[in-house]
Order: sequence, then C-alpha cells, then structure tokens
Amino acid sequence: MIRAVFFSIFDVHEGPKVLHQVPADSIAPSIGSAQIPLFDFPSVSSYIIPRPEYCSKLITLCTPLHRILCRPVCLHSSSYPRNAYTFSIALVLDASTPFASYATVTLKLASLLQTLEEQSRFLSRDASAPNTGKIYALCEILLEDLNNYCESMIPIDDSNTLNIKLFPTYPPPPPLYPYHVPLSTVRLDSLTDPNWDLTMLKVLPYIDGINSVKQISLLADADYKLVRKAIEHLLYYGCLLLLDIFSFNASYAPTAELASFVENMDMQEECAKYVALPSIQGNAKASQSGPVGGFQLMELYLKLRQGQTVKTFYIENAETMDKIDVRRFITFGVIKGFLYRAHRYAITTSQTSRRKREHRTKSKQKTNISTAVSFQADDTDADPHMLELEKFLDGTHCFDEICTELMISEQELMSRLKAARDVQIICR
Repeated sequence: MIRAVFFSIFDVHEGPKVLHQVPADSIAPSIGSAQIPLFDFPSVSSYIIPRPEYCSKLITLCTPLHRILCRPVCLHSSSYPRNAYTFSIALVLDASTPFASYATVTLKLASLLQTLEEQSRFLSRDASAPNTGKIYALCEILLEDLNNYCESMIPIDDSNTLNIKLFPTYPPPPPLYPYHVPLSTVRLDSLTDPNWDLTMLKVLPYIDGINSVKQISLLADADYKLVRKAIEHLLYYGCLLLLDIFSFNASYAPTAELASFVENMDMQEECAKYVALPSIQGNAKASQSGPVGGFQLMELYLKLRQGQTVKTFYIENAETMDKIDVRRFITFGVIKGFLYRAHRYAITTSQTSRRKREHRTKSKQKTNISTAVSFQADDTDADPHMLELEKFLDGTHCFDEICTELMISEQELMSRLKAARDVQIICR
C-alpha cells in the first residue's frame, strides 16, 4: 500500500526541498504542525535529490517502517539557475509491501515528467504554492487511484495523459517435471482467443487432470520444451495445479489437515458433488449432501494408509465406492492438502552395479572415443533395457518419473526390476 507520494526539487537557495506531498505534512511537516512525518526527510534528502551521476537510476531507500522509491532526474540547460534542474517524484510504501510493480510505476512517472519538462517546462514553470496546482493534483489522484483501483488515468494537458496500472507480481511457479499432471482451476477455453500462442492453443485441449506433461506434448504433437514453457506460463498465473499420475497401484495416506475436512461442512458438500459419478448425480434426489454423505467420505479418507494401493482400497470398500469416481475422490484430497502420495523408489544394493554406474558417469566426461571403448569393454553382453534402467536405481527417482522417461508402463517396470538383481523398492 502507498503511504505517501511527494514531489521534491533542488532549490538553489535551500537545497533539497519537498514542494508537494500527499497526505499533507506526511514528509515535511509545516511549521506548527503536530503531525509526525513518516521519516526524517533531511537525513535521506541526499538520496532523493542526489548528485548528477546518480540521477536517472531507480533508488530504493529503507527506513525501519517504510520503503521509498524514486528516480531522480537532472536536466541541464542554460535557461535554469546554475544551468541544471533536478527533481524527483517518490512513492512511500510500507516496508513489508512487495515493491516490484511499484518500481515500474516510479520509472514511468519519472520518465513522463522528464518528457513534459523537456517539451514545455511543465515542472519548472509551475509557480503554484506548495501543495497546490497541477503537480499536487497529480500526486493526490495517483495515491488515491493506485490504492483503491490499482490503476490510474490522469489527463495532464491537451496532448498528454498519464496511464498507469499496477500489475501483480506472483511467486515463481513450482518446478515442472515430465511426469506432473496439470489440472486447470479456471475455464481455459473462455480465456483463449485466436491470437494466443500456437503451442498454447494445441496444448489446452489435453489439460484434463489425467495426462502428464510428457503425454500432453505427444498428444499435441508439439515440442516438449515449448509445451513445458506454455504450462509454466499457466502455472505462474494460477490457472493450473500440479498432481501426480493417477494409478490404481499408487498409495495415499491422510495428513493432519484432514481435521479441517471433518470440521468443514461446506467442504464435505463440495466433495460429495465433485466425486459423485455422473449417473449417480442425475438419479440422486436433490439434496445438499449429494449421493454420498460427509460422514461416509470421512470414513473412506481415514481408511487410506501407506502400503495399501488404491486398487486394494477400492475392493475393500466396493459397496460405497460404486457411487464415487475414485480418481476424483483421490484428486480432491490432494488438492485440498489432506492426502499425500507415498511414492515408490528403486535402489540397487549391489556394489558392482554402483561401481558401473559411477564409471559410466565419469566416462561421459571424457571423449566420445573413450566412452565408446568403455561401453564396448564393459557392457557388450549386458541387457540394453537394464542399462537404460540402471541410472534410475539410486533411490532418488520415483516410479512416475522412471515410467515417464522410459515410456513404459508400471507393470513393465516391475517386471524389469524383478529381473534385476539386488534391487529394493522403498516407499516414502
């Protein structure tokens, strides 16, 4: 939030001086004013109105409670006293306020005022008393509009208008891997238009909460790197969530956040409507609880545990689960944060396999000839499928990642692991 906007100049007699400030007396209180300023202006005036070599640069100042953003401008001309005119328009924010978008506003304001001064002496010819006139009005409208509407349109004169908008800054998106499954949180079709990126338009039909990023690139017949960039763009703006690949061999367990689901009746009703099969929804009597009650859903979520596959869970609760879309049932818990996936990892316990893997890693750093010789010497009779799999047997690659990278099913992966010696599967 903007606490104050002020305009200051270098006065040839008084030095750095605040001409206009909004709110009044917030930066440099007038004589007799009882208001306490946001900060001590004289102590930072040399940064607000600095030496010429530091002008035309964004300056950020921090006080214990506030942050000051400004871009001082120094114009040289024989028409000015001392052949120079130095001014600065500054924004004062709370110290905790993210300031990236405000920095852009500060730069644009300074650039516009510099252009106006160069064209028509808009600033230096303003003879208005402090806290009056066009410059004061600009500061006043700017403070009110940006705080209330995050945008402002201020007519300066017949040929100049100031248009400013605060664009929100989002945190960087989470890391995106080929085995992640994107799920849309908005109606993407309603946001598109023909001018969108071609890759993005090809990708959108396959974002359904089922296909992984790698599968989407194959189905859309698009380059994986471009598909990944398009999905990261949607992630950045909060249009997607990332899920795991759904599998009946996967294992899920509840977290402590399940208590919030137990206490929240609205969430239970939302869950009942989301997980109900379409045929059940159509035939069910109109009720807020849906075909499955909140108590039944709680019981089902509490029955999930590590080491138990979704398939086993479904068979054990078949009578109730017949009314429920099991994929949506799991997805809802993951989205709300009260279910977590227990991934499986494969790790080899054979010292020979480890030494071979380390040797191959080192050999890749040598010339192609030496790598080829090493491969022929060590692995002439080795199974190519096992050579392909070995690099994933260090306990850091989950089954989803291995299946996606090798383009094989989980069943085929298990058969390869059973054929391998000294391989253990851990769940975490």
